[in-house]
Amino acid sequence: MKKIVFIALAALMALPMAAAKKKTVVAAPEPPSTDNTLSETEQREGWKLLWDGKTTEGWRGAKLETFPQKGWRIENGILKVEKANGAESGNGGDIVTTRPYHNFILKVDFKITEGANSGIKYFVDPDMNKGEGSAIGCEFQILDDLRHPDAKLGVKGNRKLGSLYDLIPAPEQKPFDITAWNTACIIVKDNHVEHWLNGVKMVEYERNTQEWNALVAYSKYKVWPNFGNRDGRILLQDHGDEVWFKNVKIKEL
Repeated sequence: MKKIVFIALAALMALPMAAAKKKTVVAAPEPPSTDNTLSETEQREGWKLLWDGKTTEGWRGAKLETFPQKGWRIENGILKVEKANGAESGNGGDIVTTRPYHNFILKVDFKITEGANSGIKYFVDPDMNKGEGSAIGCEFQILDDLRHPDAKLGVKGNRKLGSLYDLIPAPEQKPFDITAWNTACIIVKDNHVEHWLNGVKMVEYERNTQEWNALVAYSKYKVWPNFGNRDGRILLQDHGDEVWFKNVKIKEL
């Protein structure tokens, strides 16, 4: 009888320990982030990070000698344009690469807030516009087509997302999710240029042609001599709306 009682007491004493063990949950480690890094394959193919995800190295203000002191912030591997008044370069101003590029494939992951406007420009000459507004260059338009008024301006939708801004419209139907990260890709091979959005081609054109010059002549860029026909820097735009960038990488061809 004593033996039975002892066994029962031992079992009761073990219950709290068993319960405690059941409550102890070890969280699985989060997988390492691959943002702002290059895979071994990308490295072999010649890709380079245009932004390292941590510093402002390789970038400066389009109208400054250094990186803007306001309007941009780096947070958890994301380069953020801070919300301002919605004006072109109305806060920190655009930022440009510290060197120009000729033939390349550029990829940029971006995410926009509702009603936001921004852009990725290329063939940018920072000295072309010293006045107010954005620096001058060809632009992959980034826009909330449903909510931003600029979507209703221009000609045949040439100011909407993925378009060559104010020049060539992207298709009306396009792969885009405002709640998620999206990938813009710009390909330049001499005079041939393409815009891609999430793996789908939006626009392609040939510069340095009679047709190109005629197109420019009927756009807002007609006042800028030889617009789009020369190489230049790459630009991320401050248009006074909150927009996020990461995984900015380039492969020179």
